[in-house]
Amino acid sequence: MSDPILRLEGVHKSFGPAHIIRGVDLEVRRGERHAVIGPNGAGKSTLFHLCSGEFAPSSGRILLDGQEIGGMKPAEVNCRGLARSFQITNIFPGISVFENLRLAVMRKHGLQFTFWRRVSRLDNVTQEVEGLIERLRLGHRAHTLASQLSYSEQRSLEIGMTLASDPKVILLDEPMAGMSQEETEYTVGLIREIAEDRTLLIVEHDMSVVFSLADRISVLVYGEMIATGTPKEIRENPQVKEAYLGEEVAA
Repeated sequence: MSDPILRLEGVHKSFGPAHIIRGVDLEVRRGERHAVIGPNGAGKSTLFHLCSGEFAPSSGRILLDGQEIGGMKPAEVNCRGLARSFQITNIFPGISVFENLRLAVMRKHGLQFTFWRRVSRLDNVTQEVEGLIERLRLGHRAHTLASQLSYSEQRSLEIGMTLASDPKVILLDEPMAGMSQEETEYTVGLIREIAEDRTLLIVEHDMSVVFSLADRISVLVYGEMIATGTPKEIRENPQVKEAYLGEEVAA
């Protein structure tokens, strides 16, 4: 059993009188694909905001590789090795696939404000971008404007921009939202490939995707983590079926 790379200990988050996250404990093991599921309003997005630095916890600890990150700004969390893609595609639509990825790679190297050198001469950056494009299966779209990509290709590009920072942990927030069956199958295959040497924490509503992709699943209901286990254990857990999954997964 591998050691946890991301750990939440007794994490609470309140907004005034509203208690959204209620004492969550969570361990994400190094190198695993870990899914968080739960009904609408369970607090899944808030949990992701806490891990990635958009929100600070009201109490409790969030540890990345043993170091406290709770309350850090998103840029600081990213520098520590955690990167996130969002529910809504977050790319630059008016520039090409190659240019989007080049900006992301330059940022990793602290070169985003390099005004005195032609970016075309940054050979190491170009090589990294070309490698990313091939991993994303977007080689044939390298010089296409991001706005002209299909929806699944845009999500692939966003995942690539997340990968560009070379993170230890990747958070994917509903990567299959709004996709057709064909687009979902394409994206699941891509995620399997990119997650081979990474730790992945994913929120996703498509249960067929969750149960086929995740090594372990945690179930969040009304801000509380009610179960964590393998897909088989979660599928057979009577408390989970009563609170969330119902007969859909049992079938």
